[in-house]
This record gives sequence, C-alpha cells and structure tokens, in this order.
Amino acid sequence: MKIEERRRAIKNQREQLIQELEAVYLAAFDRLGGLEGEVGEVKAAQLTQMILNSKTAAIEPLQIEIEKPVITTPGNNP
Repeated sequence: MKIEERRRAIKNQREQLIQELEAVYLAAFDRLGGLEGEVGEVKAAQLTQMILNSKTAAIEPLQIEIEKPVITTPGNNP
C-alpha cells in the first residue's frame, strides 16, 4: 500500500469514527430530555455539561489529525 493510500485509509477511519461517536452522543442527548423531570434541572444540566466535555475530548483530537497539513520531504535526486 502506497503512502498516499495509507493516509487516505487512516483519514477515512478517523472520519468514520467521528460519525459513530457523533451518533452515540446524539443518542445520549436525546435520553437527557426525559431525564430532567426525574433528576431535576440542575443535575440534568451538570450531566449535559459532562457529556459535552466528553464529546469534545473524544472528537477534537481526531478532527485535528484530519485537518493537519501533509508535510512531505523532497526526494533524493542527485
């Protein structure tokens, strides 16, 4: 597998993982809507903030790697 193919494969895996994580967090937020009446507004807000922090911590490093510029080195031409 060539270097560019490997980069593309890794990028695709990162993008797929981000999509899957987004789906997990969306489902968690959907469940929070019904929880507020049970635990109270303050506790629901605290849990929401924790989930947001978790989502950011999980997804941000993947996005940073995707957005990094590709640095290449010149070939060894005499």
